[in-house]
Amino acid sequence: MDPRQRPYRSVLYIPGSKERALDKARSLPVDAIIFDLEDAVAADEKENARETLKAALAEGGYGQKMRIVRINGLDTPWGRADAEAVREMDADVVLLPKVGSAADVDALAAITGDLPIWAMMETPRGMLNAAQIAAHPLLTGFVMGTNDLAKELQTRYRGDRLPMMTSLGLCLLAAKAEGLIAIDGVYNAFKDDEGLAVECAQGRDMGFDGKTLIHPAQVDIANAAFAPSEAEIDLARRQIAAFAEVEASGQGVAVVDGKIVENLHVATAREILAKAEAILALQAG
Repeated sequence: MDPRQRPYRSVLYIPGSKERALDKARSLPVDAIIFDLEDAVAADEKENARETLKAALAEGGYGQKMRIVRINGLDTPWGRADAEAVREMDADVVLLPKVGSAADVDALAAITGDLPIWAMMETPRGMLNAAQIAAHPLLTGFVMGTNDLAKELQTRYRGDRLPMMTSLGLCLLAAKAEGLIAIDGVYNAFKDDEGLAVECAQGRDMGFDGKTLIHPAQVDIANAAFAPSEAEIDLARRQIAAFAEVEASGQGVAVVDGKIVENLHVATAREILAKAEAILALQAG
């Protein structure tokens, strides 16, 4: 499946050091997994985590889930060894934390070669340089690190995420301009289903492709929020049919539910149907 066409509704963090968690992840209905060597792994477990994760990925069993490995920063004692290890792993993407400039991506690419790179966007400098980071030829995705960003910005928590809007918007603009995947940050209260659903809906409305998750209990809500609804699929089909009918007759203007249907609406409708089909293909695989 083309990485840019596949679903990314649910992107679950899994500790790279925990064999049980790595095994359980094989059966979870997530679209992508971030195998974490950074925050989720204690300092004295860093080296063992690389070997544990390498063995789990070699064993396979993750189906069509996108396999993303988050390494430690290259400015840490573990970052370079992580990058060298990921280069030899059966991974789809390497995720670099705290990216502040395109030079950070260059430094990783010098180690990992042609392996696609995603950037954790979680610092003020990263926000200001989002456009240049997104334009890097090996960069294929952004992941919002909203916890670290909130710390750096010294914001207060708000349910509407108003203090985050400028940063989220800058990264979305940069990602969309370059055709990147854009994944929203985590929702920390993993037992608060209602709050998660609200934040997922907000992220989807803004244009994010999916949400990073910290607990398997969050998966179903994210999958539902970032998938086309039955109503959206039905409308898309009717828009395409109405537009095709008018084009064939060469007369009039296509109208569905009292609204004019133009080329741009048909393009969006086709994207909705393609995404729904990709979700079904992922589930079948």
